[in-house]
Amino acid sequence: MILRQEEEKDRQKVFEVIEKTFKEAEYSDHQEHFLVEKLRKSDAFIPELSIVAEIDGEIVGHILFTKITIENDSTSFESLALAPVSVLPEFQNKGIGGLLINYGHTLAKDLGYTSVILIGHENYYPKFGYEKTTNFGISFPFDIPEENGMAIALTENGLENINGVVKYPKEFGID
Repeated sequence: MILRQEEEKDRQKVFEVIEKTFKEAEYSDHQEHFLVEKLRKSDAFIPELSIVAEIDGEIVGHILFTKITIENDSTSFESLALAPVSVLPEFQNKGIGGLLINYGHTLAKDLGYTSVILIGHENYYPKFGYEKTTNFGISFPFDIPEENGMAIALTENGLENINGVVKYPKEFGID
């Protein structure tokens, strides 16, 4: 398996991978593939952090990290959002998502990012080091179950003294 930066020629296949991944997902608005297209055109997009998993020349997975901020009354902190991670249904439960997450973390850290925020399954992401955002004093601009909002520090003290509300790019459709 090869993990690499998404290229322009991959975009249609990535669209299909994301669409198929979330087609039957219970907690989904089934619009993730459109969100990725919007984010690619935004200031939040980081080309190096749009990553594909390829097996025998076929794209079977994708992950995207985009710029967000964590804001409070006095300060704005730069962070990343992990959204979405996608693996074709027939390739799920083989560790591909985990490889994409860990590889993405390494690249993000190398690019100077110190943390990642996500909304996800409370039994999946903690095995990669994610903790509840409430442990850090970080909240979301909408209501979610506490256990589904998670963060990870990519560097030692990467979330120390950082607190506030996550501010998403307008492409997420969150006000």
